[in-house]
Amino acid sequence: MTQTAGLPANRLRSILAGSAGNLVESFDWFVYAAFGLYFSKVFFPEGDRTAQLLSTAAVFGVGFMARPLGAWLMGLYGDRVGRKTAMVLAVSLMCAGSLLIAVCPGEAEIGVAAPAILVFARILQGISMGGEYGVSATYLSEMASRKNRGFWSGVFYSTLIAGQLMAMGVLLVLTAVLTPEEMQAWGWRVPFFMGGGLAVAVFWLRRGMDETPSFHARTGPRATTIGLIRSHPREALTVIGLTAGGTLAYYTYTTYIQKFLVNTSGFTKDQANLIVAAGLAIFMLINPLMGALSDRVGRRAILMTFGVLGAALTWPMLSTLAATRDPWLAFGLVTSALVVLSAYSSVNAVVKAELFPTEVRALGVALPYSLANAVFGGTAEYVALAFKQAGAETWFFTYVTVVIAASLAVYVLMPDTRKASRIMED
Repeated sequence: MTQTAGLPANRLRSILAGSAGNLVESFDWFVYAAFGLYFSKVFFPEGDRTAQLLSTAAVFGVGFMARPLGAWLMGLYGDRVGRKTAMVLAVSLMCAGSLLIAVCPGEAEIGVAAPAILVFARILQGISMGGEYGVSATYLSEMASRKNRGFWSGVFYSTLIAGQLMAMGVLLVLTAVLTPEEMQAWGWRVPFFMGGGLAVAVFWLRRGMDETPSFHARTGPRATTIGLIRSHPREALTVIGLTAGGTLAYYTYTTYIQKFLVNTSGFTKDQANLIVAAGLAIFMLINPLMGALSDRVGRRAILMTFGVLGAALTWPMLSTLAATRDPWLAFGLVTSALVVLSAYSSVNAVVKAELFPTEVRALGVALPYSLANAVFGGTAEYVALAFKQAGAETWFFTYVTVVIAASLAVYVLMPDTRKASRIMED
């Protein structure tokens, strides 16, 4: 409760409403990754399991390619019209994408139109998620008080994880009550219907949120893309650099790891689901604690912890995980990796927001982040599966290590945004 002390009730309600929306957006986004093992045959019936997963991962990557477009459009919209209005629009697009996937017939019924519709729906969701992240991170950072922005940044990321965990929970429930044949035939559609319905509820919840004090107090020039590039090139490049290693590690250990445990380690789908879900639950709880620690020791020290440990431990963790058949050892390795990752994820939102002035903050947070996320996060599964198909899976371990090390160099050189924050209002 100490972290909420000093926040007016209306601001606390708005933060919680924004966080609830973030959870639903995350659920809708990650349902695709969680259920990819089941619907890959529906849209891509040809080829072996790795080839089907590769096609499904490619569409996952297409959604990521749309995220910079959403970040650009809704970042500008959030800076010009308001954070709240942009967040309402983002959840509307996510709802449309989820329902479209839920009702789309398979390739056997409508031929190549099925994967085409799947791609279109993921583009809608990508635009939504690209805009959602930047505007939500900006909104929460501006609504939180100066002394506990790190804590609320951790909460922000916990809602993302909670959405992913909820997707995994739905997967575990459905696989427990439905046969594999039922999951293949129609069970995978259930979470997409759920996500669409939850998004409708969030739409009405977000309409009741307050706008941030920072947005009301803005005095700078009207946000433009050229203005961001000309006036804040260092900050934009910093966001790209600090995001690259973190987002690649995040999608390696939270989405691809499910396929890795099945396709490489040899665990069953149910075992892999339980291992990842348990690790995510711990990850979700750690983020606010790590964020609160950053309010005491600074953001830069926390980021450097991730960079050092991530670069040092990724290769041995993944290589050991590939060879083990012990579910407890696999759980320990996955959870350890996620604990290391929390040193990035917990402060990820607030660090970006603290780099930019109010008039261009939503765009500055969203666009560079989404570019890095598309290049490194959205392609993580595809790159990993491509290396595996080529018989060089360990090259992926090296790739992740090198990208994290590059981000570590950025952490070393960047300022501590807790001390140099450009969020003036408290």
